[in-house]
Amino acid sequence: MKRPVAALVALALLIAAGAAQADRWRFVLVGDAPYSEYERRNFPRMLEDIDDEAPAFVLHVGDLKHSKTRCSDEIFLDRRQLFDVSRSPFIYLPGDNEWTDCKRLPAGHFDELERLQKLREIFFAEPVSLGKRRIPLERQSAERPEHVRWRHGPLLFLTLNVPGPDNNVGMGLTPTAEFRARNPAIIDWLKRGFALARQEKRAGIVIAMQANPGFKEFAQGLPNAGFRELLETLRDETLHFPGQVLLLHGDTHWQRVDHPLYVPGSTRRIENFTRAESFGYPFLGWVKVTVDDQDPALFRFEPHSHLSK
Repeated sequence: MKRPVAALVALALLIAAGAAQADRWRFVLVGDAPYSEYERRNFPRMLEDIDDEAPAFVLHVGDLKHSKTRCSDEIFLDRRQLFDVSRSPFIYLPGDNEWTDCKRLPAGHFDELERLQKLREIFFAEPVSLGKRRIPLERQSAERPEHVRWRHGPLLFLTLNVPGPDNNVGMGLTPTAEFRARNPAIIDWLKRGFALARQEKRAGIVIAMQANPGFKEFAQGLPNAGFRELLETLRDETLHFPGQVLLLHGDTHWQRVDHPLYVPGSTRRIENFTRAESFGYPFLGWVKVTVDDQDPALFRFEPHSHLSK
């Protein structure tokens, strides 16, 4: 039995309306790369594979070189050129290998704050992303231009300069002066991000940083001093946020997706909080994150690994 033309038109309009309301897109997570000459040679090929997926952008969570590689201007400029090869917008944030570790002898025995300032000059001088196609970014301040945020679809994204392995808190009983100056800016940017996401009724907020903050130790009541306030803020803000919260990081070179944050004083996981870690040496890889507002979990993760040397 043939359907009337009017019914077919109505059905087509209904399907089109549903498709228009759905919001499904993707972005890519990378980090801790390139470390070796092998990875440096193959990174452009990986970017081509990523670009073939047509992501909204690529997010690099820091450590653009090996910790023992010299922290020279030349290597920073090389990585800037490499990241600009991306046809997709490319957002990068600093890791410990390119600033806090630069004071070590194998890395050149540089002043860490001088190297961070050089990173700011090379990678964060303009209020836009890297890559051939660029998107605008809001920066926290001229003093902290690496702290950025942007919106895409139903999500608010923000980055934090939190280097591993201890957020540069230092080994002494008193935190370093650098940590004491930077950490309040981190907490402020994080709280402002959550407040904005609530105000704009965002379905989710995505936070990117380099360090693995030690969720297991935090759950046991033994957090690293460099991460205590950050994790407490992240936990409390998540508990008061109605949407999904996704934390992206690198640092420990173990690609994973889990729910490692717990309700205080209980063994109950905070289900609207997800952590995703990037690949890292000796594996070169990337994670495709699909955002689907028709899925209650909001995020789906698809790892793509390339064996490295």
